[in-house]
Amino acid sequence: MNDTEDAWNATSIRLLILTPELQDYLWYRHMLHQNPELRLDITWCPDLADCEDLVANTQFDVVLWDSIMFVSSQAVFLQYLSVAGDERPVVALGAEPENIGLPLARVNGAVDYLTKGRLDPWNLGRALLCALFRQRVHETTQGQLGRDMAGSFINRDLFFDRLQQAIHRAERHDQRLALLHINLDEFRAVNDSLGYQAGDQLILKLAERLRQNLRRVDSLMRIGGDEFAIIIERVENSLDVTQIIRKLVSAMNNPVVIDGKSVVLSASVGISTYPEAGNTPELLLRQANRAMFEAKRDAGTSYRFYNQQLHLTVGRQLTLEADLRNALRGRQLELYYQPRIDLVSEEVRGVECLLRWNHPERGLVGPDEFIPAAERSGLIVPIGYWVLEQACDRLREASSLGYPGMVFAVNLSFRQFHDRKMTETIFRIIYNASIDTSLLELELTESAMMHDPDYAQRCLRELNQLGISFALDDFGTGFSSLSNLQHLPISLVKIDKSFVQRLGQSGDAEHIIRAIISLAHSLQMSVVAEGVETEGQLDFLRQQHCDEVQGYYYAKPMPWNELLEFLEARNNLACLGQ
Repeated sequence: MNDTEDAWNATSIRLLILTPELQDYLWYRHMLHQNPELRLDITWCPDLADCEDLVANTQFDVVLWDSIMFVSSQAVFLQYLSVAGDERPVVALGAEPENIGLPLARVNGAVDYLTKGRLDPWNLGRALLCALFRQRVHETTQGQLGRDMAGSFINRDLFFDRLQQAIHRAERHDQRLALLHINLDEFRAVNDSLGYQAGDQLILKLAERLRQNLRRVDSLMRIGGDEFAIIIERVENSLDVTQIIRKLVSAMNNPVVIDGKSVVLSASVGISTYPEAGNTPELLLRQANRAMFEAKRDAGTSYRFYNQQLHLTVGRQLTLEADLRNALRGRQLELYYQPRIDLVSEEVRGVECLLRWNHPERGLVGPDEFIPAAERSGLIVPIGYWVLEQACDRLREASSLGYPGMVFAVNLSFRQFHDRKMTETIFRIIYNASIDTSLLELELTESAMMHDPDYAQRCLRELNQLGISFALDDFGTGFSSLSNLQHLPISLVKIDKSFVQRLGQSGDAEHIIRAIISLAHSLQMSVVAEGVETEGQLDFLRQQHCDEVQGYYYAKPMPWNELLEFLEARNNLACLGQ
């Protein structure tokens, strides 16, 4: 339902009103039409079924949300609106006084909150205008920054054209050229700690510093949020390139002062050369990108040249990645489930959801082979969301089959924290699944937590507000400590199987497991031991008051139908024992 009012010297606002009651909608519209400062294009959405499509696919300036329209949690629904609407401002309406409702609304993503009992045409119109003007100021600021950035760098099409022309010149004069792909390490931490405007200023200053160390014939551009590419022409040999790189590395290692703060960055540089690494712009950039990822294995600012061995390795990886893309589209992926057993009650407390790949030619491909390939290629992000969707469906099915309290644990890759829409996507999956979120557990590794702690904490806290719990997987294999992790909403730690399987063979393993269980319990965290295969291991863990175990002693990972048979068999045994 659309309603447009024309008025001279009025501000035009495309408004989405979310309220289930026609009477309330007519009341809001009547008040808004009494405000001569507004020219409105109003869309009314009374039904949750249409809400997701409208929010995702229709352009609005402001969303007016009546808080009586939600599913199970007002906070969750408001968070969903704020992220799914591409950060369009949301003004919330509710019955609570503003001193109570406003702080809660803002924490969950709204820009303003009004008490319905105190609404009038002026305060409602003021709230919408303030939300609109604040958004326009933000977009103008970001737009100017974008124009500054565009004016300071060669655009992508022009860069590839120059690279193509450089290749032609090198071919014509029998010369070599080098392409450098520079990635700034941990640049997200700069944005998170200093803000995006400061991050953009840092990029501009760093780009100018790099230019000062290049020749006029060389070309520089920003090809990503934290990435540069440089064309180096008229290269005689690798030594020439190395000397240039050393000058660039030295320039990047010097601190950059932003708003009075000294910022030190490191970078990873990948180099591909024509004609050795390829004869097209796309191929040269791809090979430089691969070499850059190899450079990331070294600490600090480092660089790597693309070479033939890397080419062979990359060829195998590309084939595997192509097959993996087809697997995701062709339903070759499948979830297996490994039970977790409570050591006190012997009941199945939950399952870990584990990914398997049924390759049409190679058969069952082990996760140790294809998960690293998925992480390198970025495919782990859509695959991870697919796993979460499947797990949510099975969780709902398990409840309907008489297993209402069983926890489903899903692994979350560190790469998913690189997805800026991670929390939004998980919100949507859970929202569509209509599950009890207290039964969903996300497992994270120490590397995911330590890669960007501030961003990880923010994501985890947002998801924790939905009722999701978190487990720290493979604890003890990294470099962090429980004391560093107690600030995160983690309720469970998993002891890595490498320690469990050394029980009875290594005194150190026993001491480590005792320490982990003791520290975790002191921080009110539960403990699950992985890889339990013998009765001796089980006895030791029971003596140390470990909460749960999983491993071949009880059950291997199995398809869904086999899991249901396993659960039924354990139920029958429990009944016979009573």
